[in-house]
Amino acid sequence: MADWINLFSEIPADLSEELFQTLLNAPGLRIERIVSRGHVSPEGFWYDQETHESVLLLSGAARLTFEGEPPIDLVPGAFVNIPARQRHRVDWTDPTQPTVWLAIHYGAGVAPKL
Repeated sequence: MADWINLFSEIPADLSEELFQTLLNAPGLRIERIVSRGHVSPEGFWYDQETHESVLLLSGAARLTFEGEPPIDLVPGAFVNIPARQRHRVDWTDPTQPTVWLAIHYGAGVAPKL
């Protein structure tokens, strides 16, 4: 039987920390579900990742900021591709409901078509 998960199930009522769950891990590729509820990046912290990351906001709402650029408000269906080494941070996630992200981390040699 194939492995499966409902991305909207098994979300803890109390999320004192963001929930990160790896769904698929293969050479050059990692897909994860992230669940936030009011979580933000720590003050002064910037993600600066060695791999590319594409995120799809499935539910909730969030605000991302890329270094030197204005913030981007995300609603369900928003898709953002983040190149490797592009400094970014999460400035806000909805504190009243789970914000569910699907994050795809990938290496060189894979180029998204937007």
